Amino acid sequence: MRAKLNATKTRAALRNSARISLQMLLILLLMGVGLWLLGWMWPVVWPLVIGLLLATLTWPMTRFLRKRRWPPALAASVVTILFLVGSAGILALIAVPVASQSGELVDGVVDGIQQLRQWASGPPLNIGDDQISSALDTAVARIQDSIGNILNAAVTGVGAVANGLITAVLALFLMFFFLKDGPRFLPWLSRQLPGRLASDVPAVAERCWHTLSSFVKSQAFVGLLDGVFIGLGLWIVGVPLVLPLAVLTFVAAFVPIVGALFAGVVAVLIALVSNGLTDALIVLAIIIAVQQLEGNVFQPMLQSRSLGLHAGVVLLAVTLGGSLTGITGSLLAVPVAAMIAVVWGYIREQLSDPVEEPEAVRDELP
Repeated sequence: MRAKLNATKTRAALRNSARISLQMLLILLLMGVGLWLLGWMWPVVWPLVIGLLLATLTWPMTRFLRKRRWPPALAASVVTILFLVGSAGILALIAVPVASQSGELVDGVVDGIQQLRQWASGPPLNIGDDQISSALDTAVARIQDSIGNILNAAVTGVGAVANGLITAVLALFLMFFFLKDGPRFLPWLSRQLPGRLASDVPAVAERCWHTLSSFVKSQAFVGLLDGVFIGLGLWIVGVPLVLPLAVLTFVAAFVPIVGALFAGVVAVLIALVSNGLTDALIVLAIIIAVQQLEGNVFQPMLQSRSLGLHAGVVLLAVTLGGSLTGITGSLLAVPVAAMIAVVWGYIREQLSDPVEEPEAVRDELP
């Protein structure tokens, strides 16, 4: 009798395991189909994501104007124009000082190359001019042999720039429409959905909007910290173009990994050609220290507080996103993880049993 009971339990456990495994396979299949559709629609989804992030960044100013009884279209237009003017001002703030000191930078580059050649010709390398000339001839020959690949890469680069411009224009228009018609979207969505979805989906969408807003604000604050501390270090060392480099560091903070690397390389190169190797090494040490603090301390702490995620989850999300889809994955990993947490939290709230109130408390309620 006991053996038959154990066999029955075993068969029931196997049936449950098979059913759960089948459900997991179906979920993975649906996720695969969803990712395939996302990749197929990516030329449309990517401008939509950028426009949404820009809208969360500029919405506070739009909300301020709308509370002052500005028409929605006028408020969105003014904020969009101010955003364009501010972006152009940032570019000018970077480009004008660089252009004004371009002569000094070119002379510094030439001097740096001469110093590098003199250092290479001495011990311990003892590289002579004939060896350098031979290496240059070899490099020129290789470039000539691979001229076709270079042209293909150039055409690909031009296409990437054109796609980037199209994406930027689409994102800007989408930002304008989000700012103009954003508050009307949730009521419209509620009217389109049946049953309980009419209240659940808008509630989750509103929470996700606040999560995205918190992400953009925390990222801007982290970029401000990077720009201030690195700019202060450059000013102490005496590197030229401190203000453009600080602004470049702030802007680059919105592009994970590559942005910080690019801004750091530019700062080190300018320190090398203008101040020499010692100051360049000092600047490199400053940038590494600030970026380590930013990446491992400030950013996880700020994003964990504003997004409701643990600092370890933030680090793991960025690592996973970067390993899966590169820079784009690193950029979107944290907000996606935060929105997943929002959706899961809402589902947990809806599935949890309501807390029973004591009889005495219920009697006292009106």
